[in-house]
Amino acid sequence: MDRIDGKVAFITGGARGIGLGIARAFARSGAKVALADIDQASLAAAKSELSELTTVETFTFDVRDRDAYARVADETESRLGPVSILCNNAGVAGEQHVTRLTYEYWDWVIGINLNGVINGIQTFMLRMIKRGDGGHIVNTASGAGLAASASGLLYTTSKFAVVGLSESLRNSLEPFKIGVSVLCPGPVNTKILSNSRDAQPPTQVTAEEAKIFETAIARANAFLAAGVDPDEVGEMVLAAVKANRLYIHTDRIMAGLIEARTKMLLDAMPPAK
Repeated sequence: MDRIDGKVAFITGGARGIGLGIARAFARSGAKVALADIDQASLAAAKSELSELTTVETFTFDVRDRDAYARVADETESRLGPVSILCNNAGVAGEQHVTRLTYEYWDWVIGINLNGVINGIQTFMLRMIKRGDGGHIVNTASGAGLAASASGLLYTTSKFAVVGLSESLRNSLEPFKIGVSVLCPGPVNTKILSNSRDAQPPTQVTAEEAKIFETAIARANAFLAAGVDPDEVGEMVLAAVKANRLYIHTDRIMAGLIEARTKMLLDAMPPAK
């Protein structure tokens, strides 16, 4: 996408963290932005900030709600114009020990991290195709979507799916001049863990389990705090959209695991005839 100025970018999870970093980058480049989030207070703060740079609309809704998604899409395009850039960024990083997994936890993580992406695509993709003006879709996955790591079963499952979806979607949309990128960040300095914890399904744990969990969360938060700034990630996404690049990496932290996984896949194949 050569030009960003004047385009409309719709960003889920846009009030905080990576989503806000993406919004800032597009706003500085002259795009009009629509921000969707479940946090009303953060949306208000983001709108106040970004309104000094560009035209901003905000919407409070859950990306799992397809009816709300359709309504918000109509409202966005009525107020700002057709959406040319879709950033499916909303996500959670909640996890549960494998011995305590429930359908409720599966539905929560998959519902937001994967189905939320699908809902965004299905809502806006056909509109882009019908207009025939091209466009671009960015799906936020994770480095954990490229190789299994310590990120947990639920999170890794959802992010692997987003990577595969994005790779296939890019092939499908190429004839319509709609680009697709998949963001696979490593550690980014956000509050995704605490935000996810506030929204996760309730669970019963022992005092000892709670203590172990708190230690693990503190370690993970320190790991994220040392990561890339969300505004830097936003600039990376902007550059990828302009260049129509498929993969967006924020660092090389997954390189060794990706290499090891690729080797195992190739080694498991039958010998060449």
